[in-house]
Amino acid sequence: MTQTHLHFNMQMGRKKPESVINREAACPFCDRKSLTDVLEQRGSMIWLMNKYPVLQETYQTVLIESDDCEGDWSVYSKEHVRALLSFGVEKWLEMERSGSFQSVLFFKNHGPLSGGSIRHPHMQIVGLNQYDYHAQVKDSDFIGKTIDREAGIECTLSTHPRAGFFEYNVVLSDWDRLPQMADYLQILAHWVLNHVNVRNKSYNFFFYHWKDKLIAKVVPRFVTSPLYVGYAIPQVANNLDEIISEMRRHYF
Repeated sequence: MTQTHLHFNMQMGRKKPESVINREAACPFCDRKSLTDVLEQRGSMIWLMNKYPVLQETYQTVLIESDDCEGDWSVYSKEHVRALLSFGVEKWLEMERSGSFQSVLFFKNHGPLSGGSIRHPHMQIVGLNQYDYHAQVKDSDFIGKTIDREAGIECTLSTHPRAGFFEYNVVLSDWDRLPQMADYLQILAHWVLNHVNVRNKSYNFFFYHWKDKLIAKVVPRFVTSPLYVGYAIPQVANNLDEIISEMRRHYF
């Protein structure tokens, strides 16, 4: 039977190190000699089992993005973001194709309001044994006003955001254009951290294998709207065209 909720192991959660807020805490991803259950390493990128698997009925893995604890998508070299996305998508799809899971999540937390606990840049690939995330996704989640477009790929600003206000989509229909997807994601990470709001230090990447497309959603994170928390009512801003014009001025 497909689950409607994931179960969080609170006892395991209490053991997780916290270096997002407490910058004095030791970083477990910097101590590379102590890493266990490594699945694969490519240069400074390491894919390994999550040492603190808080979600029950799942297979939790982590992709450490680099050996730079202060790094981020917004400041990596273009070569590194392309290699990183290629590595992550490859392992995500491998888990999907294994047939071992109802669905597989691929996402990134960055910053204190993103839901992450470790500052060191990383992404997560999580196999869900009894939960199909596709049941919670709609075509309209990825409809938006065009920011930039090239053959086989488009970057948009959502007109029907899932949670609210500003959500950016990168929709890839030609999978050979994966390097361009990485470039768009880098631009969006830089935009969110430097131009959206001076207080904004958090964002998420969410990836979707939706029909025949690979889609990434970039979400700046603030305190979640009470309308969404209490009633699941998303909101959309009324100045999308202004935002797109400003982004084009900076990046395109």
